[in-house]
Amino acid sequence: MFDKNLLLEKDRSIAVLTVNRPDRLNAIDNATVEDLDSALARIEADKDIRVLILTGAGDKAFVAGADIQELSERDRVSGRRDTRRRQEVYTRLEQLEIPSIAAINGFALGTGLELAMVCTFRIASTTAQLGQPEVKLGIIPGAGGTQRLPRLIGQGPALEMILTGEPISAERALQIGLVNRVVPPDRLLEECRSLAQNLASRPRLALQYGKEAVLRAGEGSLTEGLAHESYLHALACASDDKREGVTAFLKKRAPRFTGR
Repeated sequence: MFDKNLLLEKDRSIAVLTVNRPDRLNAIDNATVEDLDSALARIEADKDIRVLILTGAGDKAFVAGADIQELSERDRVSGRRDTRRRQEVYTRLEQLEIPSIAAINGFALGTGLELAMVCTFRIASTTAQLGQPEVKLGIIPGAGGTQRLPRLIGQGPALEMILTGEPISAERALQIGLVNRVVPPDRLLEECRSLAQNLASRPRLALQYGKEAVLRAGEGSLTEGLAHESYLHALACASDDKREGVTAFLKKRAPRFTGR
């Protein structure tokens, strides 16, 4: 399926969503944000999709940042409007019931890194460069970078990235927990598909509840998080998949999960 700036492909239970603006290093403009929102609606409606892989067209960039021409025209009003819209759509991706994997195949800068951060997992090629360079343009991140980056890597490293604007290598990103794995470029999609297949074999509700519980961990107190975890655990205990999982374990056979 095509939108103006995106390509959505489906292989059984795995969807691959590609930002398809290679001539602009997959830079994100407002039209691409709206295409992303439409693609997410289709993914949410297709209950056969169990895992989403997100990547960028070509081998130079995942998403190299915002569209500079459009950015140059932002003022106080449009800056607030555009960033709030991106935050809204990126959060929709973050809160998908299914897990998502960012295949970072080059530059992930500015809004590109912010897009990668809302994915459940991030796998980077050895050639990837990740950064929040907005300060070099006289601005700050606006699609979640100041909030999600410190939650992922801690305040100190986040401040260094945001205030210097300097990108970091894939290996450094792995060291500080910004990415989960680093692989050679020719193995990137293979590694992402392998992880996606592993996830797709797991019970859908358990994945959904586990992801929701972890996302909540950064939002409130420990007491609130523990209560929510217990609630989600109880919901999982009432599922057919829980009964199937326990039964299969006791009978020493492979489980046959149905997503109910």
